[in-house]
Amino acid sequence: MLSHAPEIRGRFAPSPTGPLHVGNARTALLAWLDVRSRGGRLVMRVEDLDGPRVRPGLEARILDELRWLGLDWDEGPDMGGPLGPYRQAERGEVHAAALDRLREAGLAFPCFCSRAEISQASQAPHASDEGPRYPGTCRDLSPAERAARSARRPPAWRFRAPDGPVSFRDRVHGECIFDVAATVGDFVVARADGVPAYQLAVAVDDAAMRVSDVLRGDDLLPSSARQILVYRALGLPVPAFAHVPLVVGPDGERLAKRHGALSLGELRERGVAPAELVGMLAAASGLAPRGARVMPADLVQGFRLDVVPRQPARVDGRGSIVP
Repeated sequence: MLSHAPEIRGRFAPSPTGPLHVGNARTALLAWLDVRSRGGRLVMRVEDLDGPRVRPGLEARILDELRWLGLDWDEGPDMGGPLGPYRQAERGEVHAAALDRLREAGLAFPCFCSRAEISQASQAPHASDEGPRYPGTCRDLSPAERAARSARRPPAWRFRAPDGPVSFRDRVHGECIFDVAATVGDFVVARADGVPAYQLAVAVDDAAMRVSDVLRGDDLLPSSARQILVYRALGLPVPAFAHVPLVVGPDGERLAKRHGALSLGELRERGVAPAELVGMLAAASGLAPRGARVMPADLVQGFRLDVVPRQPARVDGRGSIVP
């Protein structure tokens, strides 16, 4: 009997709320190489749920810059595919159905806490943005209390985090253990206006798009435990995770505007060639010697994730990326 290995399906999921910088480009390159080197398919998904921050025209610019860098994909908002739509803002029915299932199972409860707290908790998190542990303020309200508070304010919805650690094997970090209940507590899965939070949308969409492998920056490593809880609660398969080190500025902090003209668009306008930038990203990732000029296709054969350094790459004072 013939055996068939499961299809490798990866994804890259930019948000059109700001231009791509070299850190985003490195993560995109590694995600692309990880999939292509194993003969898999790559999904491009635009994560545009944060409506007020979405900038018109930025989606098209991001896709154009990724193609300029030499990357391609098999499904996406610009080319369609069998598992779309590929913009999260167009997937409201899928997200709503998932939230209904959590509510019906008693795994999500209404929360009437402040809008500022809900807004902060519902954005895509980073390592420094976890905030204080949710104290369970609305976890065990009586039906009468919920009805009274609903009359004053529509609720957000929080996932009822179970006690005990969540463990998983990351392809970069190895065995990882996070105790969601003890560190974050019950986390937001939908805002009061009905917009799904990051933890719900990303898990539901990755499963719906049959994503088998998620490679992203290691600032999102703590999020994986929460997403695993959502996968399990909805009976969805959990993908293999790989969280790669970030590119940081000269000050060691995550890249931001204060670090200068480090967006792909600005580098492109300066006349930096794609092969020069890819070479710099590859060198900082242990995939090519310093000074190499290469394109992504040149790096596919023999690509191994385990050669990527485990420490962050750094942008030096001259704008070069070094291990």
